[in-house]
Amino acid sequence: MSSRRSRISEEEINELVSKLQSLLPDNHRRCRGSIRASAASLLLETCNYIKSLHQEVDDLSNQLSALVETMDFNSAQVELLQSLFLS
Repeated sequence: MSSRRSRISEEEINELVSKLQSLLPDNHRRCRGSIRASAASLLLETCNYIKSLHQEVDDLSNQLSALVETMDFNSAQVELLQSLFLS
């Protein structure tokens, strides 16, 4: 890693904040006020949103696992499911 780091301009920060905000669903777009406050709030909202997505994936995975355990599959169906999950 070089000892000299490139600095991000205020304009680049504003552009990145805007892009990040556009990726969040409407109910997670609550940032108001100054750009710095908005950037900090947006990062916090983004982290919270990512955590909620991880929890949702875990919940769906658990539900799917429970559902698969109750079903009777033949080997071709099992192979198909495995290929879908591994792709």
